[in-house]
Amino acid sequence: MSDDRVSTNGTGATPSPGPTFDEPVPGADLPGGSTVAIPDGTTTGPTPTPAPPARPVGRTRTSGLWVGLILSTLVLIFLLIFILQNLNPVEIHFLGAVGTLPTGVAMLFAAVAGILLVAIPGSARILQLRRAAKKGARRAR
Repeated sequence: MSDDRVSTNGTGATPSPGPTFDEPVPGADLPGGSTVAIPDGTTTGPTPTPAPPARPVGRTRTSGLWVGLILSTLVLIFLLIFILQNLNPVEIHFLGAVGTLPTGVAMLFAAVAGILLVAIPGSARILQLRRAAKKGARRAR
C-alpha cells in the first residue's frame, strides 16, 4: 500500500483534516462576538457581555458653536457675493472726507458701523448685569 500521506502523531493514523490558515473559521467574523460552535465540537472564545444601550446626546455648547459657525460662514458667503456683484464706484462723503469706494464695500462698512452701535451698549449692559449678579452672590453668603 503506497500512501503519500505522512503521519504526524506517531500512531500511523492520518490526522483528520482541520481548518488551515487559508480557510476561514466558520462564524469567526460574526458581529457581537458571540460564541460559535465549530463542527468538531469546540467553541471560539467567550461571549462578551452586551454593551448598555447608548443614551441620546442632547445639545451642548460645542454643538451650538458649530451651528453658529456654519450660519456665520453662510452669511459671509452671501456678503462676498453681494460685494462682488456691486463693484460700481460710489462717492462717499463723511465728516468732510471725500472718497470713492465700490458700492458693496461702502454698504459693508455701514453694516459694520450698525453692528458696533448695537454691540457696544449691549456688551456694557451685560457687564453691568454680571457685576450685579456677583455682588448679589457675595451678599447671599
